Amino acid sequence: MALIVLTCALGVALLLAAGSAVAGWRARASADARVAEAVTQLAAGMHRSMQDLADAVETVQLDGRSDRFVAELAASLDPEEVTARTLEEASAVTGVEAVVVDAGGQRPLATIGLSDGEADRTAVRLPDSDNLRSVEVYYRYRLDDVDGEAPVVRSGVILPLRADGLQVGSLGAFTRAAGVEIGDAELDELEQIAFRAGPALENARRYTEARTLADFDALTSLHNRRYFHETLAREVARAHRYGRPLSLIVLDLDDFKTVNDRVGHLAGDAVLAEAAERLLTVVRTADIPCRVGGDEFGIVLPESTGRDAELLADRIAQAIGERPITGAGTLCLSAGVAELRAGDRPTELFERADDALYRAKELGKARTVAADGAS
Repeated sequence: MALIVLTCALGVALLLAAGSAVAGWRARASADARVAEAVTQLAAGMHRSMQDLADAVETVQLDGRSDRFVAELAASLDPEEVTARTLEEASAVTGVEAVVVDAGGQRPLATIGLSDGEADRTAVRLPDSDNLRSVEVYYRYRLDDVDGEAPVVRSGVILPLRADGLQVGSLGAFTRAAGVEIGDAELDELEQIAFRAGPALENARRYTEARTLADFDALTSLHNRRYFHETLAREVARAHRYGRPLSLIVLDLDDFKTVNDRVGHLAGDAVLAEAAERLLTVVRTADIPCRVGGDEFGIVLPESTGRDAELLADRIAQAIGERPITGAGTLCLSAGVAELRAGDRPTELFERADDALYRAKELGKARTVAADGAS
């Protein structure tokens, strides 16, 4: 009963969080309809998944280990964590020496007790049938293994992982012992594991997909404003904690309103998308580029000084302005740069970089200005 309360409470909390996120996205004109759709699907999937888990606790007599497994699945929205717990639970079944989880081709096979080569060789594609319980597999080897002593996979069972009535992957359990098969009791136990793991894996996948959509700007494929401020706060806290440098670039395209007025907002969006694509060609893998709003971009630079940020801003300006953009011609940009100071809060770092951007505009545009130095 306590587990049912836990899963229901978790479901309510997550649904409320999803609802709050949708409300926030709707408040912004640039909200992507796909985000709302993904979160709606996520909420429905979470509700069904948790109801399945609650029903399972009510109708099946579980031992302490299985009960803990159900609780852990219900509490996680991380696909890797759900997969790892499923592998561990299945590998604890008597006689099982190796396990593989195939999440419907969404990710590489996850295994316990199998090398990469063995995982590939034991992969079995299940027929798509609502009536399929499991597939038994046996492996026969050449004459050099007639004594049955080689440590190879001898037999196993493959069970479908299902969610909402659809097959979303498979769970394979294998033994290396010659002449030993996975029995009916063990198959029943594996079936119960698969029954719980399928909805949990699909639920985690939907959540990850929705979160990805929520973090990115649909037009430019850069991280969005919300992600920018969350990341800036996290990186400021980390830089203060470990005494590491951190810098910020805030930039926008010069006279972009004129471009919009001349070519229209639809063509203007295409210009922004191409500018963002060029920006991505010069930022480093550790940098975090975001679209803050309109034609304004913010780039968080962990482990970077203000001078590093100035040099990157100049490279971005060169990449965007090196050749004309269709419909807009040659574009220039202005940038403000700020390096984190002792005691800076995220808002203060952003405001100093933003103020430097405005000074760049006042000084004639097409330049980079440092918050704490000369232009």
